[in-house]
Amino acid sequence: MDQPFAEKYRANTFKDIIGQDIAIAEIQKFLKEFPKKKAFLMYGVPGTGKTSLALAAALENNSDLLELNSSDLRNRAKLEETLKPASLQQSLFKKGKILLMDEVDGVTGSDIGGVPELIRIIQKTQHPIILTGNDIWQSKFSQLRQKCKLVELKPLKIDTVTEVLKQVCQKEAIDENEHFLRQIAIKSKGDLRAALNDLQFHSAEKGEDIGYLDVRNQEESIFNILKILFQERRSSLDIFDNTSLSLDEILLWIEENIPREYKNEALAKAFLALSNADKFRGRIYRQQFWRFLVYQNIFQSAGISFAKSHSVNKFTKYERPKRILKIWLNNQKTAKKKTIAQKYAKYAHCSTKRAMRDFSMIKAILINPEIQEKLKLNSDEIDFLKK
Repeated sequence: MDQPFAEKYRANTFKDIIGQDIAIAEIQKFLKEFPKKKAFLMYGVPGTGKTSLALAAALENNSDLLELNSSDLRNRAKLEETLKPASLQQSLFKKGKILLMDEVDGVTGSDIGGVPELIRIIQKTQHPIILTGNDIWQSKFSQLRQKCKLVELKPLKIDTVTEVLKQVCQKEAIDENEHFLRQIAIKSKGDLRAALNDLQFHSAEKGEDIGYLDVRNQEESIFNILKILFQERRSSLDIFDNTSLSLDEILLWIEENIPREYKNEALAKAFLALSNADKFRGRIYRQQFWRFLVYQNIFQSAGISFAKSHSVNKFTKYERPKRILKIWLNNQKTAKKKTIAQKYAKYAHCSTKRAMRDFSMIKAILINPEIQEKLKLNSDEIDFLKK
């Protein structure tokens, strides 16, 4: 495990890159049409394959790849010294050359800084330049964006990340529970690099190859999950695999609705199983023993389901958790509000704190579709404004 999984299993060719078919097609088109556009700017959350896509592009096109990190090229002098000569010189050994500048967010934007010089280099370059960044909508990049072909790399789906983790477990002879891998995938929020790092950190033991379960693309409703759990009396250890909710969130749903399904001795057994699940949950967070996730899952799935002596089939109206989930949902709303306020603050030249404070007033401005497009609001943020 000396080599990080994220590097050991980095995609080297286009066919190895998962979940980014649109970006692959766009970079192929960009390289084919060069110098129609001289720079290709990929943006998106970390761990979605931006650097891997650039490496694959060089390999597929028999080109040398000169990698530069913007942390080492923060100003005009450094850019002139390193990137400018590279953009003009031919490759010595291969058909062509591709220049890669990772983390372009770190380039300074002042007149004496890196962005103006980077634009000048792009205008004169004899080779394709690929840039990557997480937040490229800052005002300092407004002119740079005009010089580049922009492509967003989307966060990977939970099922996709889980499948990659399973393949890595198989190759590394790591015997990890499927449900544990899915929890890592949910936690990663589409960042494959983070998921691989978590897997490597928490996998202390090795064993036989793990089994594969079918990947399902449609999420199961929490209400259907509760109906199966409470009424069918079966060892449904995979019952939570088809939802993006974490085990902790599902625990709250179960706690709220147990009294609607269980009575007397069955009620006591169900709450005992739930309390055992909560014990393992506490150990996980206190001691960081993430392998205990499988035990939390067993108690709040099979443990709850077998608390009844027989199966039933009836209609029960399940309710949302009224305690902690209410706080959690409010935090989610606040998070969306904050991301909108941050985007607004950059254009309004004010602090995010002030935008948050005046949000009720600026909301009337933000509902304008043209403003939403200018701020690059995503669908979740637009839906939040409509509520």
